[in-house]
Amino acid sequence: MSLPSSDPVAVASAGPRCRFCSRELTHTFVDLGLSPLCQTQIPPERADEAELFFPLRVYVCAGCLLVQLMEYVKPDVIFSSEYPYYSSYSDSWVEHARQYVSHVVQDFGIGGNDLVVELASNDGYLLQHFKERGIKCLGVEPAAGVANAAIAKGIPTENRFFGEKTARDLRRTYGPAKLVLGNNVLAHVPDLNDFVSGVAALIDENGFGTFEFPHLMKLMELNQFDTIYHEHFSYFSFSTVSKVFAAHGLTTFDVRELDTHGGSLRVYVCHEGARAYKRNPRVDDLLRREGEQGYRRLDTYLGFASKVEHTKRSLLKFLIAAKESGKTVVGYGAPGKGNTLLNYCGIRTDFLDYTVDRNPHKQGTYTPGARIPIYDPSK
Repeated sequence: MSLPSSDPVAVASAGPRCRFCSRELTHTFVDLGLSPLCQTQIPPERADEAELFFPLRVYVCAGCLLVQLMEYVKPDVIFSSEYPYYSSYSDSWVEHARQYVSHVVQDFGIGGNDLVVELASNDGYLLQHFKERGIKCLGVEPAAGVANAAIAKGIPTENRFFGEKTARDLRRTYGPAKLVLGNNVLAHVPDLNDFVSGVAALIDENGFGTFEFPHLMKLMELNQFDTIYHEHFSYFSFSTVSKVFAAHGLTTFDVRELDTHGGSLRVYVCHEGARAYKRNPRVDDLLRREGEQGYRRLDTYLGFASKVEHTKRSLLKFLIAAKESGKTVVGYGAPGKGNTLLNYCGIRTDFLDYTVDRNPHKQGTYTPGARIPIYDPSK
């Protein structure tokens, strides 16, 4: 993904409002300073050009407790045709997808006559497993490059952004979906209510949806502030995300706690009143645990920033000591979250000589902001 050329979307000076409940946002969760778009790589021929930086200030809503970033950049700039994240380059993520498909086929009886729709389907890394089983599937992917990669694999893919209008168009064309799924997409949508309304419109009356996203409770417990970057607009506790779905007539009937991305949730939703799905005890257990640990109180969120600042100081002390003793420090991987870490902590080539990544779309470029060179892992 090259440097953005479109105009940024500015936040109104009158004050930001919650993207779910519209309450004015007055409480800061953490302020990570200014940062470039983290899924951007800088080609060598543009290494001397200026780069756009945007505020990475995260708010928490005093009403619904949704943790969120403002929308500073238009989605079509972030998810352009040059969007560099191809899921298939992560073997562990492809295996995660394969296990998921086996799970829903076995436990929910997904068959050949059912339609499965994946939102933010990327390069077909997941839907390929449904296709192999002869199950009708459709991807919805806004980034043209990865969408075309999926089409080349024989995965039917609509290259467009998802919302209620798109959902109704898809339902008219393909029919209702037995399963609508989205892995690490719910956090990426600026118009949260339009997106979830679209999910409700696309799911068949007896269908269901599953959505995976980083769990805010784990983010805070493990101090994973690098999960925060401009491509992630929202950070969900289970309590808050359940309210979001409920506001659009969707009931959360099950939840699984996953190890992916440092600790994620997979939530299962269906239309309110659907009789095919019984509420799993895991739902009430997680709601209870979040309540006991303070995730339904505002003051719990307001203590996070000091932990982040302490981690920054500790990391810089380590790097200074390593360099002063003559050691070379290099990185493995060039993910979006790595760029949050580099830019917030002020880590440049004086600390980190280079990093490597398996994705050939990133090799031979530089990380945004910090301008760390990216090489093939053979380096």
